[in-house]
Amino acid sequence: MSKKQSGNLSEEKERKALKKSILSYMEEENKEAMEVNKISEGLNRSGAKDFKKLVKAIVELEREDKIVLLQNGKFKLKNGSEGMTGRFSGNDRGFGFVTIEEYDQDIFIPPTETKSALNGDLVKVKVTQDALPQKDKGPAGEIVEIIERGIENVFGEFTPYPENEVKASGLYGYVKPKNQKMPELIVEVETKGIRPVDGSIVQVEVTDFAFKGEVNHLAGIVTKTLGHKDEPGIEILTIVHKHGIPSEFPEEVIEEAKNVPDSISEKDLEGRKDLRDEVIITIDGADAKDLDDAIQVKRLENGNYYLGVHIADVSHYVTENSAMDTEAYERGTSVYLTDRVIPMLPQRLSNGICSLHPDVDRLTLSCEMEINKSGKVVDYDITKSVINNHYRMTYEAVNDILENDNAELKKEYSEIVDMLKDMEALHHILEKKRVNRGSIDFDTHEAKIKVDETGFPVDIILRERGVGERLIESFMLSANETVSEHYAKQDLPILYRIHDKPDEGKMQRFIEFVSGFGINVKGLKDSISPKKLQNILDKVAGTPEEGVIKMLLLRSMQQAKYDVVPIGHYGLAAEYYSHFTSPIRRYPDLILHRLIHYYDEVGKGQKAKNHWNAKLPEIAERSSMTERRAVDAERETDEMKKAEYMSTKIGEKFQGVITSVTNFGLFVQLPNSVEGLVHISNMNDDYYEFNERELLLIGQQTGNVYRIGQSVEVVVTNADKETYEIDFQLVEDEETKAKREKSKKEKQDKKRKKSNKPKDHRKKSSRKKDDKKGSSKRRKRRKSKKPKK
Repeated sequence: MSKKQSGNLSEEKERKALKKSILSYMEEENKEAMEVNKISEGLNRSGAKDFKKLVKAIVELEREDKIVLLQNGKFKLKNGSEGMTGRFSGNDRGFGFVTIEEYDQDIFIPPTETKSALNGDLVKVKVTQDALPQKDKGPAGEIVEIIERGIENVFGEFTPYPENEVKASGLYGYVKPKNQKMPELIVEVETKGIRPVDGSIVQVEVTDFAFKGEVNHLAGIVTKTLGHKDEPGIEILTIVHKHGIPSEFPEEVIEEAKNVPDSISEKDLEGRKDLRDEVIITIDGADAKDLDDAIQVKRLENGNYYLGVHIADVSHYVTENSAMDTEAYERGTSVYLTDRVIPMLPQRLSNGICSLHPDVDRLTLSCEMEINKSGKVVDYDITKSVINNHYRMTYEAVNDILENDNAELKKEYSEIVDMLKDMEALHHILEKKRVNRGSIDFDTHEAKIKVDETGFPVDIILRERGVGERLIESFMLSANETVSEHYAKQDLPILYRIHDKPDEGKMQRFIEFVSGFGINVKGLKDSISPKKLQNILDKVAGTPEEGVIKMLLLRSMQQAKYDVVPIGHYGLAAEYYSHFTSPIRRYPDLILHRLIHYYDEVGKGQKAKNHWNAKLPEIAERSSMTERRAVDAERETDEMKKAEYMSTKIGEKFQGVITSVTNFGLFVQLPNSVEGLVHISNMNDDYYEFNERELLLIGQQTGNVYRIGQSVEVVVTNADKETYEIDFQLVEDEETKAKREKSKKEKQDKKRKKSNKPKDHRKKSSRKKDDKKGSSKRRKRRKSKKPKK
């Protein structure tokens, strides 16, 4: 053997050993995703020569499909087709999806392959069919093991069994959970816990997830009765408990809140900038009680603007590891449910000492900025302060002054009218700056559901955002970016609000969709800039399809979340972004305030960095989770109230827009934001084929085409507040009716012509048989194309 061959063999042996070490190390680290640097440190291969070899070995392992490179730049063991774990998301029609890091797309699980997995369960999944991009299909699989249940309790209405059955079965009755994603679930109530009365809304602790071995059949004990189904507000209370949102403060939190003073003391003012004589105002909704941000704008002699954003210093009262802090961490955020608020902090703080009410002194943290005519922050100061709110303004009043030139209001607020005009001017400068850098402005209309004294919905109103709402948004964004960048550039640990670039597959589908409206998007789907997406929104502004395209773009985006790594905010096109401006209702903002105090009062050395580097990742993860929980509860409450509202509109006609096309029908959204389903079984004018590629329903006989963004007239046929389902039926327009009549006439003419032809008696019986077979096939085909609701 030559020296060269011997050397090559030795290198190959070393490379194999290194690859084995990498896999062993990643296995030891509980298969978590990790960066190359962590692997090099773990294997003690940080030297330049060793590091180079390590990188080569990692590349080979990736090529061999033994490890996978994730979107965040980390590597993870590829566990094989039967070893991958993920969280199961159930669907109300029985199927579901499992989210796994190794796959860009979620894995589809058919109804027959869920193995009794419930929504939220941690499962092992086996991929049975790889993604088929050419057919626009993602991977499919089956669940092979349920590792951890996602629920411990279910909530629903209790139905009792007759007394003789109770004695025989040892069961009080059963509960059908109030959960859209568990439609077929039944929970048997054991005779060990509370015995509720008929119609009670109860909490059941699950003790058996496959009662008597049956799928979707659970058993458990009642641990709490929330109330009776007929009590006002019980539905919302059920949603709150179902999502695990704490609705009552523990006694120690209430006691701690009682000890918070009603007013500030002289001692509180030490080390604070006194801004009480400055004309500082708040602008909020008319019904807002927790006022946590105040503003001031002035023109400077050099032509620049002074912008002061003053935020309630909640961290002065809610200290680290206190009972109030622990509870705020658990809640994560205030939750807004139609006619009520579940606050993050006790009302004594949120509506009292922390709220920036007019004509009282309040402790604040201020971000004071000097902004030039291009919208650039050229100087700033982040400081502890004390203010006195001179005016408690509402959005309505500000909009009336600035947009409608209301003489009466201008007279009433004459002292601040000029400042309001300066605020408007600065807002337009800041807005233009954001547009130029590529920030996406969705400007979606928020629906406000109005209810009567019993909680029954009486109207749904779309909130229009005026200049008042927009200027507050501009000023809060500026403060959030300024504070975030300040600490990022000092390499000090803080919580960031991050928004990753869109998923490649979803963005590809979105680009294909908008191309159907004649909009061509240049640039690769995986590197499309937010500015190009904003250009799309600009092109469709004012068109009938604008709302649908905005909604589909939102669906194509990643979810914003909290993190300790400043990867930036894609939607805002911001390099640095954090939440600083709402500490009364968001825990991440409260934490950022605490960090500002900490770095100012304790120090910014390595010890301080180590302290917060250890704590912040968990806080970021918890804050993201509680935010999603609140959004889910708010969305579910809105869906329930909308269904309840539409139950009074059965038989009424509405104009709407198609927002989604599926193989089982059309989803149509009304101008008031209500969305309902036109099931394909109710589209009786024709037999409709689903074009999966272009998302179309096409009538075989009439040639009718239904597509996303199309305007249609519908009639409300059903609305169920228990399932939140709203059903529509299409109202035929004259053109559709004419097409159908024409098709019918053509069929009749064809039939008549056939009947006039000379009869061939020899083929009569066989033709009848063929006709029967064809008819039978069509019936079967039609039936198979109609999935259950």
